[in-house]
Amino acid sequence: MDLFDNLRAQLRGKGRRIVFTEGSDARILEAVSRLVKDGELTPVLVGDPAAVKAAAAKGGFDIGATEIIDPNTYPGFDAMVAKMVELRKGKMTEEQCRDALKKSNYFGTMLVKMGKADCLLGGATYSTADTVRPALQLIKCRPGSSIVSSCFILVREKDGKPETIAMGDCAINIHPNEDQLVEIARETAKCARTFGMDPKVAFLSFSTHGSAKDDTVTLVQNAVAKAKEAMPDTPVDGEMQFDAAVSPAVGQLKFPGSKVAGYANTFIFPDVNAGNIGYKIAQRLGGFEAYGPILLGLNAQINDLSRGCNAAEVYKMALITAAL
Repeated sequence: MDLFDNLRAQLRGKGRRIVFTEGSDARILEAVSRLVKDGELTPVLVGDPAAVKAAAAKGGFDIGATEIIDPNTYPGFDAMVAKMVELRKGKMTEEQCRDALKKSNYFGTMLVKMGKADCLLGGATYSTADTVRPALQLIKCRPGSSIVSSCFILVREKDGKPETIAMGDCAINIHPNEDQLVEIARETAKCARTFGMDPKVAFLSFSTHGSAKDDTVTLVQNAVAKAKEAMPDTPVDGEMQFDAAVSPAVGQLKFPGSKVAGYANTFIFPDVNAGNIGYKIAQRLGGFEAYGPILLGLNAQINDLSRGCNAAEVYKMALITAAL
């Protein structure tokens, strides 16, 4: 059973509803036609019904009886506005909330907030910021989380078998402090388990086991110490360079006795600069397929697509979003 077969098996029979904010986009419609055929998820499309149906017909996509919700004619729109005014607590006026909810990113997010759907996938035409901002403002962090972070799940074939790794945070927190790095590690490890991984968590640095001195090294060292206390059932180690994290020969030479050095499959970067560069190197030069950014720590699952995505990526991200 491959990764996505496993996700489909997890979703079967649960009837989870997933909102797509760009309902008339051809890539979304192609993915939704496949989801409708599979039957594991119930898609909800945001947009003008006539425009959505015309786009589906033009592309030859059978979306069946998929629900299409138009913000301009939604019967519960006034109640949604009132709820958003309450959530924004004086930060936005009623008029500002009404205007925001005419946009599908805010409207779709409020459908999730008000229990009309379980999760949301957007960003085919919106920027990451325009997908994440409504989630931060309306869905907010779940109890026990102080930040929203992200990870990428990367998959490739190696020696005839699938290889899966996780990387965080590659998209959201630019300069995380040591407590935030611990939370990123905890959430990334939890996400990795959803994909059938047994996470071995390496905190990355340009230093391995004290080989260099710098404030950034100290920050990672302190995060590692806290993570070991916070995650007693998960192998965690660091700080370490990437070669020490993935090569047993290098890892055990530089970090003798570590249960992670040389065997890591879950990588925590010291900042988003390194993380974003790192996952893209793995994707473009390492032959990995990259899925994400998968947002972590929210009260409901909201995920972002790349504006350069294709229908296959939308389909797979939909399964990921609904399974988390």
